[in-house]
Amino acid sequence: MTTPDLVATPARLAPCIILIGMAGAGKSTVGSALARELGWAFLDSDHLIEALYGARLQDLTDALGKEAFLDTECGVIRAIKANRTVIGTGGSVVYREEAMRHLAALGSIVHLDVPLAVIEERVARNPQRGLAIAPGQTLADIFHEREALYAAWAGLRCDARNKNPRECAQWILRHLPQDLLVADV
Repeated sequence: MTTPDLVATPARLAPCIILIGMAGAGKSTVGSALARELGWAFLDSDHLIEALYGARLQDLTDALGKEAFLDTECGVIRAIKANRTVIGTGGSVVYREEAMRHLAALGSIVHLDVPLAVIEERVARNPQRGLAIAPGQTLADIFHEREALYAAWAGLRCDARNKNPRECAQWILRHLPQDLLVADV
């Protein structure tokens, strides 16, 4: 039996799965569960931004302001090169078409859809959560502002209101085309 030379002969790798949705929708927890189910990597773009800039997301957002933060987030997203990776994005990623086009080129985009009341409860439990929100805007404002953007970019919508992270991951796996999840060997 011979061992394939994995370095010299790369296979066509399966594309990524990208999770979008509001802060508190469960992108990080569902993304981690989904990556475990697939045996793939998980990348949280908010954590990547924090690591690159050495600051908490909310501190960075407060220091830069909403528009400059969105530009920064877009630049970080555009630098992602990945395969066989579940990517959990920041909720604000949908404000930059360039970022979304890059993510769409990486793989399938899934919207984790959770009602506003649940989002409000989850965000209230974690006041340190970074939110790209302009002065005077409320969580409800950005929720309604983003709904159409999430719907426009997502190839798949997962109603995550009554599912735990593992159930969401399994639902996504059942509803994505299976040929997207398997690499040629």
